[in-house]
Amino acid sequence: MGGHPGKMMLLTSNYASGYKVDKVLGLVYGITVRSRGVGGNVMAGLRTIMGGEIKEYTEMAHQARQQALDRLSDQAISMGANAVLSVMFDSTEIGATMDEIIAFGTAVVVSPASEPGQLVKLS
Repeated sequence: MGGHPGKMMLLTSNYASGYKVDKVLGLVYGITVRSRGVGGNVMAGLRTIMGGEIKEYTEMAHQARQQALDRLSDQAISMGANAVLSVMFDSTEIGATMDEIIAFGTAVVVSPASEPGQLVKLS
């Protein structure tokens, strides 16, 4: 979560168990565009022939998604949020060698619910 560990909850659900949404701040997102590079494409081509996981692409995908999440978290923090609900990823191929990865969700301010275990949905 960027340089802000422990300060931001990132959740794929539209609620946070034990918390209530005090304020909805709006859409937040983080984007990165990564080039697969010629060397990576050559290695991937060779691995495709032999079968198995293409580790170069797996690592690139992991790093790209983490960077998108870090940027999403930074944007949410700059808006005053302490949580992002309904976090999702999307990716788009750009040309033959690049991928755009976006993480997006709803920035909110949450606080502990008055009753433990209470579920409060995002409206």
